[in-house]
Amino acid sequence: MFISISTTGTAERPATDLGFLLHKHPQKAQQFSTAHGVVHVFYPEADEQRCTAALLLDVDPIALVRRGRGKGRGGSPDFALSQYVNDRPYAASSLLSVALRTVFRTAMKGVCEQRPGLAEQPRPLTVRLPAVAVGGGERRAPEERSLVEQLFEPLGWQVTATPIPLDESFPSWGESRYLGVELTGTLRLAEALQQLYVLLPVLDGAKHYWVSPDEVDKLLDAGEGWLAEHPDRALIIRRYLHRRWSLANEALRRLELARLAEADDAEVEELDNAVPTEEPDSAASDSLAQDNASPAEGPEEPAAGADRPVPLAQQRRESILELLRASGAARVLDLGCGQGELVAALLKEKQVTEVLGVDVSAGALAAASRKLRLARMTERQASRVRLVQGALTYTDARLKGYDAAVLCEVIEHLDLPRLPALEHAVFGAARPGTVIVTTPNAEYNVRWETLPAGEHRHADHRFEWDRAEFRQWAERVAANYGYTVALRPVGPQDQEVGSPTQLALFRIGTTQGTGPAATTAAAEPATPGAAAEPATPGAAAGPAATVAAAGPAATTTAAAFAGSTDHTERSETR
Repeated sequence: MFISISTTGTAERPATDLGFLLHKHPQKAQQFSTAHGVVHVFYPEADEQRCTAALLLDVDPIALVRRGRGKGRGGSPDFALSQYVNDRPYAASSLLSVALRTVFRTAMKGVCEQRPGLAEQPRPLTVRLPAVAVGGGERRAPEERSLVEQLFEPLGWQVTATPIPLDESFPSWGESRYLGVELTGTLRLAEALQQLYVLLPVLDGAKHYWVSPDEVDKLLDAGEGWLAEHPDRALIIRRYLHRRWSLANEALRRLELARLAEADDAEVEELDNAVPTEEPDSAASDSLAQDNASPAEGPEEPAAGADRPVPLAQQRRESILELLRASGAARVLDLGCGQGELVAALLKEKQVTEVLGVDVSAGALAAASRKLRLARMTERQASRVRLVQGALTYTDARLKGYDAAVLCEVIEHLDLPRLPALEHAVFGAARPGTVIVTTPNAEYNVRWETLPAGEHRHADHRFEWDRAEFRQWAERVAANYGYTVALRPVGPQDQEVGSPTQLALFRIGTTQGTGPAATTAAAEPATPGAAAEPATPGAAAGPAATVAAAGPAATTTAAAFAGSTDHTERSETR
């Protein structure tokens, strides 16, 4: 089993720096013992212009069978003679992955004590693997990308994958499942080694050892900085963990939370604005300009009675509060509390006896705690409010038993394939009597002069729906989970594109009229104070058959997700 890593250099930046990065001297041939054989490290070439480090793993097939577990033993194919005739000593697999981690552990961590800073410099690298097994039934048509290309190209590698025939003497037999692979790219050596460590077993589709829960830690450690952004991260996780679904779900959950936790490094103000600072539409702006047309005497308060634009975020909160008052809700969930703007407003409502604010970001929760002055509250006041972390793509027992839940500017931060999991967690498992959902109206985006055509209002938005799409989603959810739904606009009305925000009011076990829902939200008066349109009756209660529980209940503060009132989440759930 063989792999080589080459780099080029100049007199000022010699290629032999590769030896410092790998912590292996170019003038020496070294060997290391592993549980399944001996690893040889040597340099076929080493000068200023070009340096190549080679790793040869001499697998002991008898030790492999003795130590191996599961079908085929040692990760070899599962057939009658697999213990005697298999590709494990030759094809790149988890054996090579473990050898890389064993021999180049320090290099994989990006540590180079003799040349500080060298490990942080991207280098031109070429990785050659003469035989890579592509397993798990991933053979594809010639015009399709190979699995190697699918996995490595998004990471910046140029991939050359050459099929290896079953037998060169008999071309008619066709190609084997093995490829000769060459990867070329410019990146840090540590990144390259981490990617190889993860993706070689993914390509092979098997492992020579039992996949235990600590493999999740190894995967996330090696995948830090690149796995979360890979378009096929779910495929990588599933195959790396040998299709152990409980571990794969755990890894996906932790990967989401790690990506969301990066929000803690940003300013809280950035976290809490799910859309850019919004301005009134052009007509309102012109009117406002006329009302405030005093010369440059410094800012003045508008004259009494003059129209003053109300921020859209405030209009959303007022609309939500009005609907909650009408519902009579006493115990309310703010799913995505951010800095606690809505939580603070809810605590001023006399009918509200308890508020549970949920958010993924510890920084945002800390800011909310400061804003609400929780530390200074009396025991009686503090008993009305709790701030917790949680993940809305997983059922959570803490969310059950509430009268109402609010998801304000939340769903657009969720990858569409994960939306059914959120629906089940909120409408199926938590099942509050009233659910209020707001989301941007994509049609209105043309009215934002500073927003480029076709762009979303925020970089973290995974999608933005027009009114018809939102209506279709809301009616489907209502039918699946036994709710009725009424849609209404929020913000200034535009005859062509509607309002900037659209709101859905879900109610469980109620009927609000016998007629069908209005065909457009624009037919209603703007909120606050707008009358709800006739509700769309829901079907029998219960989740759609296609929706399954997304994972265990999030019972600890480590399980982090929430939507937010005017809040940005860095997650597929936002």
